[in-house]
Amino acid sequence: MVDYARNLLHIDDADHAEIHPDGAHLAVTPLSCSLVGQEQEVELLPDTRAAAIYGARRTREAFYCNYGLNPAYRDALEAAGLVVSGVDGDGEARIMEMRDHPFFLATLFVPQARSARDRPHPVLAAFAAAARGRAG
Repeated sequence: MVDYARNLLHIDDADHAEIHPDGAHLAVTPLSCSLVGQEQEVELLPDTRAAAIYGARRTREAFYCNYGLNPAYRDALEAAGLVVSGVDGDGEARIMEMRDHPFFLATLFVPQARSARDRPHPVLAAFAAAARGRAG
Protein backbone atom coordinates (compact mmCIF):
# COMPACT_ATOMS: atom_id res chain seq x y z
CA MET A 1 0.00 0.00 0.00
CA VAL A 2 2.90 2.31 0.77
CA ASP A 3 4.51 1.79 -2.65
CA TYR A 4 1.15 2.17 -4.34
CA ALA A 5 0.57 5.48 -2.55
CA ARG A 6 4.10 6.66 -3.38
CA ASN A 7 4.16 5.64 -7.03
CA LEU A 8 0.56 5.94 -8.21
CA LEU A 9 -0.75 8.68 -5.94
CA HIS A 10 2.61 10.48 -6.04
CA ILE A 11 2.73 10.88 -2.26
CA ASP A 12 6.52 10.70 -2.00
CA ASP A 13 6.50 10.55 1.79
CA ALA A 14 3.74 7.93 2.14
CA ASP A 15 4.69 5.57 4.94
CA HIS A 16 3.78 2.74 7.32
CA ALA A 17 2.91 3.61 10.92
CA GLU A 18 4.76 0.60 12.35
CA ILE A 19 8.05 1.85 10.88
CA HIS A 20 7.48 5.61 11.03
CA PRO A 21 4.57 6.29 13.42
CA ASP A 22 5.00 10.05 13.09
CA GLY A 23 4.97 10.04 9.28
CA ALA A 24 3.00 12.79 7.60
CA HIS A 25 1.15 10.52 5.16
CA LEU A 26 0.51 7.09 6.67
CA ALA A 27 -0.99 4.73 4.10
CA VAL A 28 -0.86 1.90 6.65
CA THR A 29 -2.03 2.63 10.20
CA PRO A 30 -2.87 0.70 13.37
CA LEU A 31 -6.17 -1.13 13.18
CA SER A 32 -8.86 0.09 15.56
CA CYS A 33 -8.63 -3.34 17.20
CA SER A 34 -5.73 -5.78 16.98
CA LEU A 35 -6.48 -8.91 14.98
CA VAL A 36 -3.56 -10.91 16.36
CA GLY A 37 -4.69 -14.46 17.03
CA GLN A 38 -8.25 -13.83 15.86
CA GLU A 39 -10.37 -15.44 13.21
CA GLN A 40 -12.67 -13.17 11.29
CA GLU A 41 -15.21 -13.53 8.54
CA VAL A 42 -14.31 -11.76 5.31
CA GLU A 43 -16.91 -10.79 2.73
CA LEU A 44 -15.58 -11.27 -0.79
CA LEU A 45 -16.84 -8.61 -3.14
CA PRO A 46 -18.41 -9.71 -6.44
CA ASP A 47 -16.47 -9.65 -9.71
CA THR A 48 -13.08 -9.72 -8.01
CA ARG A 49 -10.17 -12.12 -8.22
CA ALA A 50 -10.66 -12.92 -4.53
CA ALA A 51 -14.27 -14.00 -5.09
CA ALA A 52 -13.21 -16.13 -8.08
CA ILE A 53 -10.42 -17.77 -6.09
CA TYR A 54 -12.75 -18.82 -3.29
CA GLY A 55 -15.81 -19.44 -5.41
CA ALA A 56 -17.82 -18.03 -2.52
CA ARG A 57 -19.07 -14.78 -1.04
CA ARG A 58 -17.51 -15.29 2.40
CA THR A 59 -14.56 -16.93 4.06
CA ARG A 60 -13.21 -17.20 7.58
CA GLU A 61 -9.52 -16.45 8.02
CA ALA A 62 -6.82 -16.35 10.71
CA PHE A 63 -5.27 -12.95 11.36
CA TYR A 64 -1.97 -11.99 13.00
CA CYS A 65 -1.83 -8.25 12.33
CA ASN A 66 -2.12 -4.92 14.04
CA TYR A 67 -1.92 -2.69 10.94
CA GLY A 68 -4.01 -2.18 7.83
CA LEU A 69 -4.95 0.19 5.06
CA ASN A 70 -5.61 3.71 6.33
CA PRO A 71 -9.29 4.29 5.43
CA ALA A 72 -8.48 7.93 4.59
CA TYR A 73 -6.56 6.69 1.52
CA ARG A 74 -8.98 4.02 0.34
CA ASP A 75 -10.93 6.13 -2.18
CA ALA A 76 -7.78 7.59 -3.74
CA LEU A 77 -6.10 4.18 -3.94
CA GLU A 78 -9.18 2.66 -5.54
CA ALA A 79 -9.39 5.55 -8.02
CA ALA A 80 -5.75 4.77 -8.94
CA GLY A 81 -6.61 1.14 -9.71
CA LEU A 82 -6.38 -0.73 -6.42
CA VAL A 83 -9.46 -2.85 -5.71
CA VAL A 84 -10.64 -3.61 -2.20
CA SER A 85 -11.98 -7.12 -2.78
CA GLY A 86 -12.56 -8.38 0.75
CA VAL A 87 -13.92 -6.54 3.79
CA ASP A 88 -14.76 -7.27 7.40
CA GLY A 89 -18.19 -6.79 8.98
CA ASP A 90 -17.53 -3.04 9.30
CA GLY A 91 -16.48 -2.67 5.65
CA GLU A 92 -12.77 -2.31 6.47
CA ALA A 93 -10.34 -3.58 3.81
CA ARG A 94 -9.00 -7.10 4.40
CA ILE A 95 -8.08 -8.06 0.81
CA MET A 96 -6.77 -5.74 -1.88
CA GLU A 97 -5.93 -6.55 -5.49
CA MET A 98 -4.95 -5.03 -8.83
CA ARG A 99 -7.22 -6.06 -11.73
CA ASP A 100 -4.68 -5.55 -14.51
CA HIS A 101 -1.82 -7.38 -12.80
CA PRO A 102 -1.09 -11.08 -13.45
CA PHE A 103 -1.47 -11.76 -9.73
CA PHE A 104 -1.43 -9.03 -7.12
CA LEU A 105 -3.52 -9.93 -4.12
CA ALA A 106 -2.67 -8.56 -0.68
CA THR A 107 -4.32 -9.85 2.48
CA LEU A 108 -4.27 -8.84 6.12
CA PHE A 109 -4.72 -12.49 7.05
CA VAL A 110 -2.05 -15.16 6.72
CA PRO A 111 -3.05 -17.75 4.07
CA GLN A 112 -0.26 -20.14 5.02
CA ALA A 113 -1.75 -20.46 8.52
CA ARG A 114 -4.62 -22.45 6.96
CA SER A 115 -2.64 -24.32 4.35
CA ALA A 116 -1.64 -27.97 4.42
CA ARG A 117 0.33 -30.09 1.96
CA ASP A 118 -2.78 -32.00 0.92
CA ARG A 119 -5.09 -28.96 1.12
CA PRO A 120 -3.38 -25.71 0.11
CA HIS A 121 -5.09 -22.46 0.98
CA PRO A 122 -7.09 -21.16 -2.03
CA VAL A 123 -4.99 -17.97 -2.30
CA LEU A 124 -1.72 -19.93 -2.32
CA ALA A 125 -3.06 -22.44 -4.84
CA ALA A 126 -4.20 -19.59 -7.10
CA PHE A 127 -0.82 -17.87 -6.81
CA ALA A 128 1.01 -21.10 -7.73
CA ALA A 129 -1.33 -21.62 -10.70
CA ALA A 130 -0.75 -18.04 -11.89
CA ALA A 131 3.03 -18.51 -11.60
CA ARG A 132 2.87 -21.79 -13.54
CA GLY A 133 0.77 -20.09 -16.20
CA ARG A 134 3.42 -17.37 -16.67
CA ALA A 135 6.40 -19.75 -16.73
CA GLY A 136 7.93 -20.22 -20.17
